[in-house]
Amino acid sequence: MGDKTVMCIGGNKMKKLFFGTLLLALVIVVPIPTMAEVNIGIGISLPPPIVFEAPPEVIVIPDTYVYVVPDIDVDMFFWNGWWWRLWEGRWYRSHYYNQRWAYYNNVPSFYFDVDPGWRGYYRDHNWYGHRWDYERIPNQRLQQNWSSWEKKRYWERQRTWGVQSYQPRPQPQRQELRRQRQEQYQQRPEVQRHQQQIQQQRQPKVQQPKQQPKEKVQQPQRQEQRPQVQQPRQQPQEKVQRQQRQPQVQKPQGQQQRQPQVQQPKQQPKEKVQRQQRQEQRPQAQQPQHSQPQGKPEKGEEEKQDRK
Repeated sequence: MGDKTVMCIGGNKMKKLFFGTLLLALVIVVPIPTMAEVNIGIGISLPPPIVFEAPPEVIVIPDTYVYVVPDIDVDMFFWNGWWWRLWEGRWYRSHYYNQRWAYYNNVPSFYFDVDPGWRGYYRDHNWYGHRWDYERIPNQRLQQNWSSWEKKRYWERQRTWGVQSYQPRPQPQRQELRRQRQEQYQQRPEVQRHQQQIQQQRQPKVQQPKQQPKEKVQQPQRQEQRPQVQQPRQQPQEKVQRQQRQPQVQKPQGQQQRQPQVQQPKQQPKEKVQRQQRQEQRPQAQQPQHSQPQGKPEKGEEEKQDRK
């Protein structure tokens, strides 16, 4: 019994740890998309809310899997699990039709597949000359089936979008229509104003960091300019000194410089020798003039004669 109770206690602890980690993972993972939406929309105003008395009904646009709310004057779409709304040239999206709108910094890819004149076709029950018996889809049914309808290609295979004798457009024609709609979208005044605002917001952000370092860099640049001017002056001096040192080391120039230095002392002793020679010549001429050395032997002879 003791072992069984220990096992039960251990199993309960493991279950608690398992469920605790699961809850922690959910808390961490779930807020990520909502946080991203909030960060994208910082500094951009949100559209005014649309009041619905009941969840809105939608219709599907032929040739697409885009759903639109036909009973309001504002273009409000449902596509790929999101509600989409265009306001003042900016796009917003939400998982709810009446709250939590967040700014979307792009044009959704489905938008250029939607014919801009769909409201007139809806009013006339006519899609390019064909009877259009559209179906109004409640919100609950939409949320339950939108994904499976797209995967199974439900509207084109079974219902043909409610258009009688429906003929799908060829792909080149659809691409040309997308290009034309994109050009028309870029020419809208509210879209152009929004693009100008984005550019104005980006310019100061880019210029401010550039202007600040420029003022700080100007001072060191001025200080650097002074040594930069002096450097070329010092360089030629060093080069000249090197050039002056190089010929001193060269053998031929060294020999030429040594030769005059050796010749000069040779000339000087010549003059000294000449002077010495002259001095020696002078006493040679004066030697016979002295009488004293010649008289000395005469005295000796006189003494000899006296002794005799």
